[in-house]
Amino acid sequence: MKKAELLNLKGEKLKDIKLNEEIFDKKNDKVLYDAVILARANMRQGTHKTKTRSEVSGGGRKPWRQKGTGRARQGSIRAVQWVGGGRYGTPVPRDYSKKMNRKEARLALKTALSYKAEEKGIVVLESLTVATPKVKEFMNILKTLKLEDKKVLVVVKELEENLILASRNLQNVALIQVDEINVLDVVAADVILTTEEAIKTIEEVLA
Repeated sequence: MKKAELLNLKGEKLKDIKLNEEIFDKKNDKVLYDAVILARANMRQGTHKTKTRSEVSGGGRKPWRQKGTGRARQGSIRAVQWVGGGRYGTPVPRDYSKKMNRKEARLALKTALSYKAEEKGIVVLESLTVATPKVKEFMNILKTLKLEDKKVLVVVKELEENLILASRNLQNVALIQVDEINVLDVVAADVILTTEEAIKTIEEVLA
């Protein structure tokens, strides 16, 4: 049976909570790999572009006559071998996005969460609130939990303004709402810092 410790903001253990094995004990490495590749591919804009010889300006006439000059024959000063000429075989705008069916996407997320649970990489708090929108206050919470040097994904049921403002300038912290949880963020994080309420929501959605 998968379990996690429920802590308060002082880092004190309150009790053990059970984790749904249908979510936190499911693994499929192939689907997880495909999901990470898909997420990274979908982030690409695909707006790269260079001009071919038909798109650069100039080169309307032959630069010199075909024979008798002693030079190599040329048809246009905008051919690929000329400085300022067009380019050959270079990038054009394209769509890199991939697709995955819903069942596989859910399995990939379960796999990512299962690995985090296995590595003791899920820290569950009774609640997560800050009284003021100050980075120092949020950093004190991380230091208490010994997470200040780790890459932390904070997952909460609802985003609060103070929490957003207190965490947004920390480079090692990403704050998301529970319905935004995704494979790439989970895999990239060292630790998931979440609340008991958010864990219950994840189990309700993915079960």
